[in-house]
Amino acid sequence: MMTEAMAQADLIRMGVFLAIFAAMASWEVLAPLRRSGLPRLVRWSNNLAMVAVGNLLLKLVFPLTAVSFAALAQARGWGLLGQVNWPGWLELALAFVILDLAIYAQHRLFHSVPLLWRLHRVHHADTMIDVTTALRFHPLEIALSMGIKLAVIALAGASAEAVLLFEIVLNGAAMFNHANVSLPAWLERPLRWAIVTPDMHRIHHSTLADETNSNYGFNLSCWDRLFASYTARPSRPQETMPIGLDQFRDPRDAWLDRLLLQPFAPSQPSPEG
Repeated sequence: MMTEAMAQADLIRMGVFLAIFAAMASWEVLAPLRRSGLPRLVRWSNNLAMVAVGNLLLKLVFPLTAVSFAALAQARGWGLLGQVNWPGWLELALAFVILDLAIYAQHRLFHSVPLLWRLHRVHHADTMIDVTTALRFHPLEIALSMGIKLAVIALAGASAEAVLLFEIVLNGAAMFNHANVSLPAWLERPLRWAIVTPDMHRIHHSTLADETNSNYGFNLSCWDRLFASYTARPSRPQETMPIGLDQFRDPRDAWLDRLLLQPFAPSQPSPEG
């Protein structure tokens, strides 16, 4: 019964993922904000290949998905939320907020620790930011992130339902705020008070260190304001500001083999170094 429920959860998550990916990719084609220096086929094929390699590594390293692990932790009464009989809606909301704060903290950590930055810079080395950039993470970072996520789930006592909801929303939010699109100002400004918008997150991919070291949020936008890492506007226009890392601007650096080996290449200091 549990296996059947987990399989259904995976189908739901995959269905929502594909729908949002298709929607954002279509939006980018119809109304792109920026022009790419590399053909879309090159960037997309290699960025998506990174996802495939990362998912393969996850299956080899972790026998359980985050949702199935949460169900196990809940059944055994692990975590803070499991110690109190919360109303279901409140427990769901608290778990969601805790998980989102953990993602924000992890993101800052990967920027500030040189060894972790070597992994995370694969994401930042993309010279164009679009929906596939949201998926472009080194497999070792993906595996490490999963380990951190499982630890947070166990400590928080997040339910399987809360983890499933969080993963669906986080994946969708990441594809939305990495998309090569822009919202009209009348919508973008109020929306940014609640969630991370494309214009807000694009600043984080700027080549300027003080802009890269800001706007770490992936989903809720409140964390950057609370922890003084918020930048409202870039110093250069969104349409033309340089994106990526100067160290990896050779078109050949966008290919899968170079992306996988990039953490072992000679390193520039981390943005906070």
